[in-house]
Amino acid sequence: MEQGRARDAAVPRPYAPEAPGMPETSAPGARRVPEQARGEHTHGEQDGSGCPSRSQPQAQPPSSPIRRHSVRGQILDALRTALVSGELAPGEVYSAPVLGERFGVSATPVREAMQQLALEGAVEVVLNRGFRVIERSARELAELAEVRALLEVPVMLRLARTVSAERWAELVPLAEATGAAAAVGDRAAYAESDRAFHRALLALSGNQQLVMVADDLHRRSQWPLVSAPAVRRADLVADAAEHSALLDALMARDLPVVQSLIREHFMGSAG
Repeated sequence: MEQGRARDAAVPRPYAPEAPGMPETSAPGARRVPEQARGEHTHGEQDGSGCPSRSQPQAQPPSSPIRRHSVRGQILDALRTALVSGELAPGEVYSAPVLGERFGVSATPVREAMQQLALEGAVEVVLNRGFRVIERSARELAELAEVRALLEVPVMLRLARTVSAERWAELVPLAEATGAAAAVGDRAAYAESDRAFHRALLALSGNQQLVMVADDLHRRSQWPLVSAPAVRRADLVADAAEHSALLDALMARDLPVVQSLIREHFMGSAG
């Protein structure tokens, strides 16, 4: 498939089914025109005389409409899930209007969510066509793992000396959540629970800037490579098992095992 051609993306449809017979729309141009989600009423709309009207008939909403205040966040979450699962393929260009039709919303919240992903380095803007998913290299993935290790390993070793076993035990449910997601092979759910586990570990340091930086690096490391084989369920299960083993070592204050496990986890992580 040509990379320059916008695709009718195969993404999750958690909000509304695609309307039958709906033609694909082209990618937005450089000029952005504010739009609203279908079926929502915006005060200040005008009638034919140019005067504001509050009784103008509205289009029928999708069967499961997205609430206006949360539409952008929900679309962003859905697109991140599609990135992690590989449904948004590296190198492909996606049109905001086409994705909007899939989600049952206007192109505007999709475009805004894509612009956030562009800031995060997941996609790049293709003028007058849409957004291309970034193709990453194995070298980039290795560099992310190295930076994460440089940030997190010293903090984890310090926490291993000072945090009580009772505090570490409170994180057991988070480790179990990663195991549950891995057991069913849910790549997207595993990625989310994996980040939640590592955020909770680092939060014990009390350094919120560290937590935010590390979480951003972690998210970037979860985007699949263009030529990488699909992650197997066994890989996820093995990765999740390291979380439980790490907590055991932390509760026992076994520093050599902690250091070994966390370095191995970063360098060979499926998430």
